Amino acid sequence: MKTKTLLLMIVALTVNLSRAQDVTTVNAKNSDISDNLDLRAVASLFGESANLEEFEQKLNDPKEQISNLDLNNDGKVDYLRVVESAESNTHVIIIQSVLAKDVFQDIATVEVEKDANNNVQVQVVGDVYMYGSNYIYEPVYVTRPVIYSVFWTDYYRPYYSPWYWNYYPTYYYTWEPYPVFRYRRNIDRHINVHNHYNYVNVRRSDRAVAIHNNRRANGYETIQPNRSFSQRNNNVSNRYELDKTREKAVSGRSNGADSRGNSTSTRGNESVRNSSTSVKTAAPVRSNTSVRTSAPVRSNSETAVRSNSSTRAVAPVKSESTVRTNTPQRSVSTRSNDNVVRTKSQTVTPAQTTPVRIETRQNTPTRTETQTRTVQPARSSNPPARTQNSESGAKRTNGRG
Repeated sequence: MKTKTLLLMIVALTVNLSRAQDVTTVNAKNSDISDNLDLRAVASLFGESANLEEFEQKLNDPKEQISNLDLNNDGKVDYLRVVESAESNTHVIIIQSVLAKDVFQDIATVEVEKDANNNVQVQVVGDVYMYGSNYIYEPVYVTRPVIYSVFWTDYYRPYYSPWYWNYYPTYYYTWEPYPVFRYRRNIDRHINVHNHYNYVNVRRSDRAVAIHNNRRANGYETIQPNRSFSQRNNNVSNRYELDKTREKAVSGRSNGADSRGNSTSTRGNESVRNSSTSVKTAAPVRSNTSVRTSAPVRSNSETAVRSNSSTRAVAPVKSESTVRTNTPQRSVSTRSNDNVVRTKSQTVTPAQTTPVRIETRQNTPTRTETQTRTVQPARSSNPPARTQNSESGAKRTNGRG
């Protein structure tokens, strides 16, 4: 009994662990860690800040929610602190995520350098662990940022954030991270569209590289050594290539849907054509046609003929209908004593003179049964006219006699 109980407990524990692993694997918030902080937005905020203190405030403003990073998985977006190192004309501003007490992870750096001609070059570089190797944006600002005038002043002291774990400024409060698709919609409005953000894959300042290597913090990388960008994404080298791969995948799905839609519409058109062809050639049509006519047929005797016909059609109904009656329709030539009159009577068929009401039901073969009832012409009360032929015959008879 104890053995069975122990086995049941082991099975239940195994099921619970497998369920927990499934929940951890399917995470709708983070398709990739690098999706949760757009470096173009970082570059845009940097150009709009008067100094690095304001820049840090903009990065952590709960109303703007520029960041969506939650590396320590506590359900709250991490605070991003700003730390600066400077040497000669080169300034390296490091953005770090505060994960725990004395635990920080570098997210990106803003590298600012002035040359001999007082031209300032800015590069926003994503950390290798977070964004892959050489993921760099060079912003070109529409107006010269005010912050440039701060870096190269007398007695300048590099900025070092005074905030740390559980000790934050008064304006700051935590918020829950968005799903990635919602974060992308939110971050677009924080990117100044008047600026240009050029992607490059080469760091221009060797001095900036050396400064950053001496100050780099990798607390999250130490805890999660198997979660680097190269191990999260085996087929691409950095976030830029990942975006291109995603765009191709989305474009391929869209083109596939279009081609399937076109083929479907083609099949639909073919079916319509086939349907129309079948109707024209051999479509079974059930037609209940009721024809009731009452048309006078003029002859020598001026007798009215009334024809009542009821027709049920089998074949496709033609536009011209023919009604047969027992009334002779050929012309009658008569000659009288007074004058010779040749009359060619043209009988107007009932189908041409009277409207026909047709009720048709399609897709059913029909048979035609024609019933025609004709009122025979009444005999004329006038005696038949004597023709010239009969008179000449009588004369010839009289002659012989």
